[in-house]
Amino acid sequence: NTTMEAVRYHGPNEALTFETVPIPTEADLSSDEVIVRVEASALCHTELHFADGTLNLGVKPITLGHEAVGVITAVGSDISPSRIGQRVINYYYVGCANCRWCNRGDQQLCPNLKAEHGFISDGGLAGYIRTPSRNAVVIPDSLEFVDAAPIGCGVTTAVHAAKLGRVDSTQDECALVYGCNGVGFGLVQLLKNVYGIKNVGVVARSEAKRKMAIELGADFAIDGTDSSSVAAAVREKTGGGEGVDVLFECVGTRDTLDSCVGWVGALGRRGRLVLVGYHQGEDHEFRCHPIPMIVYEQTVVGSVGATLEDLKEAVKYVGEGKIRTVVDSTISLNEFQTGLDRIKSCDCVGKIVCLPCHGRR
Repeated sequence: NTTMEAVRYHGPNEALTFETVPIPTEADLSSDEVIVRVEASALCHTELHFADGTLNLGVKPITLGHEAVGVITAVGSDISPSRIGQRVINYYYVGCANCRWCNRGDQQLCPNLKAEHGFISDGGLAGYIRTPSRNAVVIPDSLEFVDAAPIGCGVTTAVHAAKLGRVDSTQDECALVYGCNGVGFGLVQLLKNVYGIKNVGVVARSEAKRKMAIELGADFAIDGTDSSSVAAAVREKTGGGEGVDVLFECVGTRDTLDSCVGWVGALGRRGRLVLVGYHQGEDHEFRCHPIPMIVYEQTVVGSVGATLEDLKEAVKYVGEGKIRTVVDSTISLNEFQTGLDRIKSCDCVGKIVCLPCHGRR
């Protein structure tokens, strides 16, 4: 076959489409690239952000999807043929390799990206994907493709955010994950099983997600249906009503952000607020008065994506059993819209993973 099916983006506020497009060929490869036959690709809220115009990076049309795993089927002239047949997960940033950010290993901050799969270049919600060989990270044979796909964003984003949050198990800290599904489930396990944080809580509206978070190791779970009551509930769960030391905000609405900060917000003294989630529009801007943050010596930091090393760490943690991905269901790639509708309505516990027509577990 010379064609494959793919989920395509044609611009903000336009429906995503399921189309037939050309399969990348060896003739398309640069000397350092490989072709990966996609076996599983996880859906992300990012696809909804493209569809509704929250994300408009000015590139169209493209194939979406940034959480893809599969098997290498072809390699460029500089790559050993021994790579063919390897089971891999794709790292979706391709930096310029020349700027200070790339030189530091922070390709996600490169101002001159050569590619960003599923964002400004063709991604993994398709039958095949073309990527640099260094971006195709080997996964353990023991790991099923369906279980590996969510590592590409759900776990890597957690690994990166925890580093920016300066998580420190030596200080008897309390951590909170606000908004719990793909990234949130990854954070809970990372905080408990890798960092050894003794007191980890979650906030989620869904009872099923709260139960899953507890199953994965969370010490307490708070119903986030009424965001105005969250801060007080969090302080009740922390020593002396102090609030938490590090808070990962994975929702990004005005109401959830408001409950994190202020004199009696969920964030405590010298607390670090890590912003991971976001929503469109002025209604969801992050606003707070500086006085409480100054008096409490609090820090706010944004966290985007992950580094290549973060991905390698994430694969290692999952391979060792320290983190397990949570998969709600698998669907055929042509059912992608049904999956996105379920994500939009928060009607899933864990990731929804798409299988291309040749996909297998």
